[in-house]
Amino acid sequence: MQKVPVTVITGFLGSGKTTLIRHILTHNQGLRIAVLVNEFGELGIDGELVKACGGCGEEDIIELTNGCLCCTVQEEFLPTMQRLIARRDEIDHILVETSGLALPKPLVQAFRWPEIRNGATVDGVVTIVDAASVARGGLFERTSDAPGHGATEEELVELFEDQLACADLVLLNKSDQVAPADQPAVEAHLRALLPDSVKLIAASHSRVDPRTLLGLGQAVEEQIAKRPSHHDSEAEHDHDEDIRALSVRLEGPQDPDRLVAALQRLVRSDEIYRVKGFVHAAGKPLRLVIQGVGHRFERYFDRPWGKDETRRTDLVIIGKDLEAETIGRALAEGALTAPRPDASALPKTAT
Repeated sequence: MQKVPVTVITGFLGSGKTTLIRHILTHNQGLRIAVLVNEFGELGIDGELVKACGGCGEEDIIELTNGCLCCTVQEEFLPTMQRLIARRDEIDHILVETSGLALPKPLVQAFRWPEIRNGATVDGVVTIVDAASVARGGLFERTSDAPGHGATEEELVELFEDQLACADLVLLNKSDQVAPADQPAVEAHLRALLPDSVKLIAASHSRVDPRTLLGLGQAVEEQIAKRPSHHDSEAEHDHDEDIRALSVRLEGPQDPDRLVAALQRLVRSDEIYRVKGFVHAAGKPLRLVIQGVGHRFERYFDRPWGKDETRRTDLVIIGKDLEAETIGRALAEGALTAPRPDASALPKTAT
């Protein structure tokens, strides 16, 4: 029986992976697509965003939240893929969104396992790059000058380069945030890190014709040894334990302007790479989505709150050396529209 093609979508935190998947699903051209979303952290923001856009049934959207796939391939990814392969008569294509801190190569290598290789193949690896971050002189968005950042920065640069080294196609996203005069330098910087065979496409808001991304026919698992990685000599890949994801819940309606201002203050004082979540905006019947990368924040309403749905604010904050109590207190004191809470009423946080 024909193998199910799988597209692996990778890229650093906040580059636009979930936005790309939403775009593909809303322009699926009749394809029956299943989606596997890997979150860094326990709160499934990305999975909920994918579900909200439509384009496939909820049974075709699977969330894995027990760690980056590069570390949980055997425990989580293998049984999940086996279940999807068992339904291959119902599926035309599978999209796998890795977490922003995951290495794609261990995931691709798993497609050579006997349990998977006869049922699925990696059609291509798409790596998304934040063009605005590259234009600012880095491969990812740097925030504070916190002590000890240098060692982590080196590790993150290696991670970013490994995501590029595994790519069949690189999507240079958020190009609208780069001045036209700077575009050639950004593309030249990336091109120097890529083999000539890798296609580089500029995009804004992850909008690209899905036919450009799907149907590459690369069978990447069969040639993965030719794609070198900084971590090839490691028996197992360990993430920096100082990088963590905090889940923060705020009860009651929020003033979005004050909330974003409080988050921006945190970004200036702490090493925060990514903020994302849903907000109960005061006086609004719609759910507000907040997305933050470094100092840049955007927000939009994605759908009405459900009739029986509890309206609340859930945020995920990813960064280095974050303290849950400090983050929670800063948001409680700076963002709530209600009177300031006492210590017993601070928002719930979890690592």
